[in-house]
Amino acid sequence: MAKVLPEIDAELAAWMAAQPLFFNATAPLAADGHVNLSPRGLDTFRVLGPREVAWLDLTGSGNESAAHLAENGRVTVMFCAFDGPPRILRLYGRGTVILPGSPAWDSLRPQFPDFPGVRQIVHVAVERVQTSCGAGVPLLDYRGPRDELLAWARNKGEDGMAEYRRQKNAVSIDGLPAPGLER
Repeated sequence: MAKVLPEIDAELAAWMAAQPLFFNATAPLAADGHVNLSPRGLDTFRVLGPREVAWLDLTGSGNESAAHLAENGRVTVMFCAFDGPPRILRLYGRGTVILPGSPAWDSLRPQFPDFPGVRQIVHVAVERVQTSCGAGVPLLDYRGPRDELLAWARNKGEDGMAEYRRQKNAVSIDGLPAPGLER
């Protein structure tokens, strides 16, 4: 049974911090556009307040979330308990992309680890906090984070990462521009 909560409380914030994986979902406005669902790991998520969260966005194969957020701002973040008591948490809200060099970047960036390949921070103003049972989510044993993405970014270096983002992250698969990376 779904339960809507007034905000993110301390217990829920601690539970989110303990999860090794979360997902974010975005979509363009166009009815024929592609809905995007991205898994996120590493130590990249922060609860900033009772109705405010952010994640450090590392360079990846695409940049759908940023392009969708620039167009319409809609985002859902989901956490699932893969061990312990069952729980699913969804945070519905409005997201914005914060780019390096902006005042918001300067205040938020120190809250995250110094990972290579960082391209942006996604900030979410949370409008709805909802939990549900999660009884259908399987129990899984966590073995640890993968290091391939960080190693890849380190090997490319800052210049290589900037070039990769210009070539591969500037537009979504539906042709929407990603902020700060327009060709």
